[in-house]
Formats: sequence, C-alpha cells, structure tokens
Amino acid sequence: MTILSVLKNEESLRALVLLRELAPEAELLSFDNGLPALAAARGKEIDIALLDVDMPELDGLDLGQYLQELYPYVNLIYLAENSDRGYEAMVQHASGYLLKPPTQATMKRELDDLRHPAVQKREKRVFAQTFGNFELFVDGAPVAFKYSRTKEIVALLVNNRGAQTTNGEIIAALWEDDGDPEKKSSYLSNLRQDLQNTFSRLKLSGILIKQRGSLAIAAERIECDLYDWLEKKQASRYRYLGDYMSQYSWAEVMHAELDEISWSFDED
Repeated sequence: MTILSVLKNEESLRALVLLRELAPEAELLSFDNGLPALAAARGKEIDIALLDVDMPELDGLDLGQYLQELYPYVNLIYLAENSDRGYEAMVQHASGYLLKPPTQATMKRELDDLRHPAVQKREKRVFAQTFGNFELFVDGAPVAFKYSRTKEIVALLVNNRGAQTTNGEIIAALWEDDGDPEKKSSYLSNLRQDLQNTFSRLKLSGILIKQRGSLAIAAERIECDLYDWLEKKQASRYRYLGDYMSQYSWAEVMHAELDEISWSFDED
C-alpha cells in the first residue's frame, strides 16, 4: 500500500507521525507542496492520500481531484482547520475529512473505514486476454478503440511483456512489407493518438509507458492470462489450450513457445 501525504506545517505533521504508527507496512511518500507530490503520483499508484485542505500553489482539494483522475479508487483523506470545506470534500466523494489536530483514534477510524478498501483494490482494472482471440477489458468491459489497428498495437505490447517496442517494430509487425513506410509512420501516429485518447478517457494512467519512438505496457499494472500462466504454469487460474492471439499472424512465434512449454508439462 502506498500513502501520499501533503502536509504544510508542524501541526499537520502530527498526522504523519500517526500514519507511520498506524500503517508501518505502507510505503509513505511525504511532501509539503502539492506540485512535486502530483509529479510523484504520476509515476506511482497511490492508495491513500492525506492532504492539507489549504496548501500554497496547489490547493488540497484541487490536488485530490487530480489524483482521482489518475487513480479513480484513491482514498482521499483531508486535514483541515475547520469544517468550512467539508461539503466540497463530500461532493468529491472523499474517504474522510479530519479536523486538526488529528488524534490516533480519529486517524485510525479513517484508515479502518476507507471508501475503497485495500481488498477491493487488489483486483486490477485492466485484463488482457491472450488465449484464443486477443481482447482488452477495463472494469470488466471490452475496450472499443477508434481503429482496429490500435487494439493490435496493444496486443503486440502485451505480447512483448513490458519490453519497449519501437515504432519500426510496430510497423513491421502490423504491416510486414506492405506499403509505403512513410505513409505507415503517419498512420502509426494516428494510432498512437487513438491509444492515448482511449486510455486517458478510461483513466488508465501509468498503463502505457512512452519513450521517444517506442511504447511499452506496464506489465505489473495489468492482469493477463499469459503472464499468470507463464509465472505459475499448472498452478495458474488460466489454461492454455493451444490458441494464442489467433487473429494476429505475428503472434505465431510466441504461440510456438507456449506449445513447447505446454508439451513439457506432459513429460514431467
């Protein structure tokens, strides 16, 4: 569990001490300013955010809204001098609203009664189905991309299991030797934009790892039948039955590898 605290003064820092006492196993990211805290949150999924309501540069409630856009299931707990902004926090569906000074009892009550409990958050929002036909699900529903080739890019990134995949490799896989490479590069730019727009609409921050001229999937952030089966083999909840991303010809290489692994089970 990762807790982000953004607290501005000594009185607020009492809450930080309480957090360390009540959640010693948690990874705690501590800041006294909302802007660097938001930058850190973009690279690290946050489970709980303890935020001073009134902060310089970036207001605590505004920071909370940004965090919700990044992580819809983040638990926002606000710390305030009075109840004046409690209604705003309620409209935002915050997990809690504490008055200063916090006590161990009030802090424990908020941590024990989170809006989005940790057990609920164990289920990853994204599931990539690779056995049979490829399909990407978010919150249980298949994702609809503007272009079918966008979905194929996601399939390729899932197939590559977190490795950065260059634009050239994507073009080679999707079109092989078909057509003008320059035109394909232009088309790829549209596909990448569709991918970005779709993931942004679904609030899938951190799932796509972009570098100059390449893309990767954050393998640890998604549930995937392939990943689980490769890790756990016969103990996996998923079963490989001889079909892998059946609609894509480039998947035949991995398909052959999976067959070999599967056959090795019979020899044990």
